[in-house]
Amino acid sequence: MKNSWKIYILAMISFLVGTSEFVIAGILDRLASDVGVSVAAAGQLITVYSLAYAIGTPILIALTAKMDRRKLMLSALGLFFVGNLITVTTTGYGMLIGARIILAISTGVFMVVALTFAAKISHPGRQGSAIATVLLGFNLALILGVPLGRIIADSYDWRIIFTGIGVLSLIAMLVLLPTIPKSEGEAPVPIREQLALLKNPRISVALSISFFWILGYMILYTYITPFLLTITGMSERMVSIGLFVFGLASLLGSQVGGYGADKWGVHRTMIGGLLFHSGILFLLTAFSHSSMFVLPLLMFWSFFAWSTGPVQQVYLIGMAPQASGIILSLNNSIVQLGMAVGAVIGGVIVESISLSAVGWFGGVGVAIGLIPAIYALSMRRRSAIVEQTLSVTDKAEV
Repeated sequence: MKNSWKIYILAMISFLVGTSEFVIAGILDRLASDVGVSVAAAGQLITVYSLAYAIGTPILIALTAKMDRRKLMLSALGLFFVGNLITVTTTGYGMLIGARIILAISTGVFMVVALTFAAKISHPGRQGSAIATVLLGFNLALILGVPLGRIIADSYDWRIIFTGIGVLSLIAMLVLLPTIPKSEGEAPVPIREQLALLKNPRISVALSISFFWILGYMILYTYITPFLLTITGMSERMVSIGLFVFGLASLLGSQVGGYGADKWGVHRTMIGGLLFHSGILFLLTAFSHSSMFVLPLLMFWSFFAWSTGPVQQVYLIGMAPQASGIILSLNNSIVQLGMAVGAVIGGVIVESISLSAVGWFGGVGVAIGLIPAIYALSMRRRSAIVEQTLSVTDKAEV
């Protein structure tokens, strides 16, 4: 594939922007101490980021639809550099919130454009592989970026992480400029038209699965580092190892989730993943004081949590293949909203109840996602029965 090296460049940049999103959870306690806020308040930086990503990305994508794709990617990276610069030079919590908003919308725009551009320059029939390659870079941010960020924060200063990301984003712009060709924009899809899909009950029910899945996940994940340090009693080194293992398991879970959707069916894989996800969160909380149990449970949690992502994408595309881009964009926004709400709920739990309680509530959040998943299965079965009845009736009339 002659353009494969260009797709790998986009994947490397997606790793960069992905690290800026995920690394906060790994250094939450360090950042909170340095800025002078509580851990719960620092956790709301994830809320602000997710809200800005969910709301700002589709609006900016619609407004810049006709813009040259290379120019748009370079503009997004330029804004991304500014966000990192503000993060490094911040003098308070307010500036940090502003920086997270800038980083969120620049990352969102870059990822959407990079994914569509990768599919466009790939060979016919290889679009899926091109998209998967770019997303692999984003997923690797969870595997390598978060634990590496934790090590840097422990050894030096958390600001060095964003200094490095900022410098690398400038290098990425210089690399993109001569290697990525100019590409015309696309016809804009109005926000109203995108939201019209929500009127379809099957689609709205399916999107609610994404919301509760990630909500339950984020209630604990937002505070995973202080949870492991304070509740489990892990050392700094063990926390870094735990975060690495967690990220590796997420990659494996994502691959198995995609395989399971093809092999065992979407609903069976989805419901099974949600059941295990919820159950493991309860077990993780029950055995939270034992690192011997927590480490393997972290792996299983991440594995089953991230097995749901690709299954959901297959499910949603199957419901609206003619509008796959719009529905996946909507799903991305719903996921980011779920992350925001989960971080808020987690912060309330930490402040009002205890840090150890976030796992219980996370398990409940994921369990709620089973309700729309089971309901979606019943809707599908009813639809199949109706179609079969109509088919039999048509044949009888013939």
